[in-house]
Amino acid sequence: MTDATPPLEGAPLIQPSSTDHPLHESVVEACRSVFDPEIPVNIYDLGLIYTIDINPENEVSIIMTLTAPGCPVAGEMPGWVQNAVECVEGVKEVNVEMVFDPPWGMDMMSDEARLELGFM
Repeated sequence: MTDATPPLEGAPLIQPSSTDHPLHESVVEACRSVFDPEIPVNIYDLGLIYTIDINPENEVSIIMTLTAPGCPVAGEMPGWVQNAVECVEGVKEVNVEMVFDPPWGMDMMSDEARLELGFM
């Protein structure tokens, strides 16, 4: 998923996740164990995980972003996500790609994150 080809005309900027894969929920829970150090909410509910793609060989590709490109942990957070997901039983390999298009926005947060941060 490190291919930088532009999306096809009419294709979504954020590709859909492999929600029907048996490991999907476990991978989501692993992503929820990683927190943005400046915001007391996990990165999944913040909306920083754009895509979780799991192939039939249980290789996981994650596309994620940050709340801001200048985030002080920009170089570290993909490794945190990779380490968390590698611990999921059955996962063979993990690749985490950082993107900034589309840019993250507060509208990407889950209702749980909005509630936690007092936006609801």
